[in-house]
Amino acid sequence: MTDLFEAAGLTPEVPTPLADRLRPRSLAEVVGQDHLLGPDGPIGRMAAAHRLSSMILWGPPGTGKTTIARLLADQAAYEFHQLSAVFSGVADLKKAFETARLRRAAGKATLLFVDEIHRFNRAQQDGFLPFVESGVVTLVGATTENPSFELNGALLSRCQVYVLRRLDNAALSSLLAKAEAHEGRALPLDPAAREAMIAMADGDGRYVLSLAETLFNIGSDQPLDTAAMSQVLQRRSPAYDKDREEHYNLISALHKSVRGSDPDAALYWLARMLEGGEDPLFIARRLVRMASEDIGAADPLSLLVTTAAKDSYDFLGTPEGELALAQACVHMACAPKSNAVYTAFGAARRAARETGSLMPPAHIRNAPTRLMKDLGYGKGYRYDPDTPEGFSGQNYFPDGMDRQTFYRPKGEGAEARVKDRLDRWSALRAKQDSSADDADERR
Repeated sequence: MTDLFEAAGLTPEVPTPLADRLRPRSLAEVVGQDHLLGPDGPIGRMAAAHRLSSMILWGPPGTGKTTIARLLADQAAYEFHQLSAVFSGVADLKKAFETARLRRAAGKATLLFVDEIHRFNRAQQDGFLPFVESGVVTLVGATTENPSFELNGALLSRCQVYVLRRLDNAALSSLLAKAEAHEGRALPLDPAAREAMIAMADGDGRYVLSLAETLFNIGSDQPLDTAAMSQVLQRRSPAYDKDREEHYNLISALHKSVRGSDPDAALYWLARMLEGGEDPLFIARRLVRMASEDIGAADPLSLLVTTAAKDSYDFLGTPEGELALAQACVHMACAPKSNAVYTAFGAARRAARETGSLMPPAHIRNAPTRLMKDLGYGKGYRYDPDTPEGFSGQNYFPDGMDRQTFYRPKGEGAEARVKDRLDRWSALRAKQDSSADDADERR
């Protein structure tokens, strides 16, 4: 057969990607996960004892999940059986469990590695339970999604969840050094371009080796600068999934940056979401919410700015309309903050639920008919603008309900003036109540 390949000018050897050729041969060679794999790490201790527990490995792509599972099986002398939830169904699971059962009867343990385990539906995940509980398989599931959202609680209760970290620049640099040692030559990059390529990998070890392989293959005689490298290598979009955990993490980061009065961080997270393909109108809706929830009466203009930003984006579209969202972010991050209205409305709703159907006091009821007037509707109502202070101090709560104070201004920004006004009105109300009590006593 080899002669036939040679006669055709071909080689029987299939090219292997650089990432596979550099795959670690021991847990100690895995980079960036010392918190799990080191001598004091939970997986490291488990491997040293040659006794494995079922686990879920949760982390971004290219952090070594598959490699760790394979090396664990080797070190603990377990049979390694791999499935992908993308390509496997019930029949594949049944076959894997039956093979593991027979292997166990022969005294051999099985590590069942399931890649993208979150893609199995709830019923399929339930199918793992009896085999994990009885020890027929030791399950190692790999997922890029938050297990709390994507995996059954019953399955999670039988597995340890270990979080793999995105590879930092030092870990990615060590992978590139290994690649250069393996190839026997340096990458054709100047120092700035090398740093840019590491940043381009976005914490993905497999991807940085793929980039390195491309550069090795072009065989440049001169080191490439950043601009030349960018022409050779394609920058990929940041990891972002609009309907999964990253979506909620980034909008939370944007919201908290605005709340924390950090315009620079707010702009960064806004840019991250837009670069990841987020719907700008989703962001605009959250900005309007921030204006009411976190800024409120301290800067009433924020609500107008955010709704105007939404209208501007509707009018201009991408990319011009995105600048209006950025302007709204900066305005709110720099604005004084108060959640007094948000808190007050929550308290008022609780009071409304507790008091049921209490009627308004008679003097502020609507009286469109003579019968209603005869019943006292509207009687004694005082028109505030006609009073000397522009404030009547009448009771507007239902009869039988004590006066409540829901809104307590923080005294920030425009709310400082509101607080002064409310304090003055409260003093006038107390004075009127005192005068009314004295009049009652005299009668």
